[in-house]
Amino acid sequence: MINHENYYAVIMAGGGGTRLWPVSRKACPKQMLQLFNGKSLFEIALDRLKDLFDPQHIFVVTVNDQVKELSCLAPQLPRENFLIEPMPRGTAAVVAMAAACLRKINPAAVTAILTADHFIENVTDFNETLEAAYQLALSDVLVTLGIQPTFPSTGYGYIESGEQVTAFEHIQAYKVNAFIEKPSETRAREFIRNGKFSWNSGMFIWKADVILQEIKRYMPTLFATIENLTPHLLTNHLGEDFFQHWNSIKPQTIDYGIMEKTDRVVVLPASTLGWNDVGSWDSLFEVLEPDLNGNIVINARHIGKETDDTLVFSTSSKKLVVTVGTKDMIIVDTPDALLICPRGESQRVKDLVKYLSENQYTQYL
Repeated sequence: MINHENYYAVIMAGGGGTRLWPVSRKACPKQMLQLFNGKSLFEIALDRLKDLFDPQHIFVVTVNDQVKELSCLAPQLPRENFLIEPMPRGTAAVVAMAAACLRKINPAAVTAILTADHFIENVTDFNETLEAAYQLALSDVLVTLGIQPTFPSTGYGYIESGEQVTAFEHIQAYKVNAFIEKPSETRAREFIRNGKFSWNSGMFIWKADVILQEIKRYMPTLFATIENLTPHLLTNHLGEDFFQHWNSIKPQTIDYGIMEKTDRVVVLPASTLGWNDVGSWDSLFEVLEPDLNGNIVINARHIGKETDDTLVFSTSSKKLVVTVGTKDMIIVDTPDALLICPRGESQRVKDLVKYLSENQYTQYL
């Protein structure tokens, strides 16, 4: 555990993602799904912090509808460490509120902004990276963690590294030349050949006071709103005054609002974390161990005849699922919806969710 009273972790857990539909829905987003030996991604995110942070120093930002279930999944955290956003207003608002809360608790707070719904295989390397990031953040820079690309993804943002600024043992830190939004496949291939680009992980480390300075500089309206909310922070996030101020915030990401504009950003390219954003059913083949036939079966009573390289998920361990002559398929069974699609096509679930929303099938979302 880092022996420093000023280091805090903030887990962003307010998402309502539906990329693992029909299991993940607004009422049960991806971070709550128990896909990993009965554990959720949120619980796993907490587990990998236990050697770095005291539970008193771990905060969770979420929406009111999810507080009860998340707090049940994290009984080790004090109830007051759950910071409620009345409604989603983007990651810039989350970061600003968390920074203001932690500055109120400890003016010298250094904060790691982390995700609730990503998978990280190599926890030891992750801890070492967070330790290096903490030391770097003490010099008043904004640290972002980059992920070494393993394929030319068009679904992630990229970070271009510039000159090296320092190193912590085997971990190098670089100035950031540019943030690039989701590129074309041709451009993504160029990034990989170049070797100076990493995926944007959405994880950041900085002093609470420093990020608030940058928000004041580049997002003055958001800063003024958070300043007006300061008397209510850590006390009443559901009162009418808080709600009215929060509702006035224009939704914006921290990447666009701050990171793409400031000159204080450095990147730690993390090449050994085994990171995966678990952004589709296909991605589970990258993070879960298949059986001898290449199949992944989650919570299902399954009989497979001549079934290979197939994922079977069921919300009921009592229903029998039988597959015959099945290869490279994804089968997801819930009480009110059944998804069947070939492997390699599950990214299109987001298009399906959009269709359901636009065609009055919202009871399935």
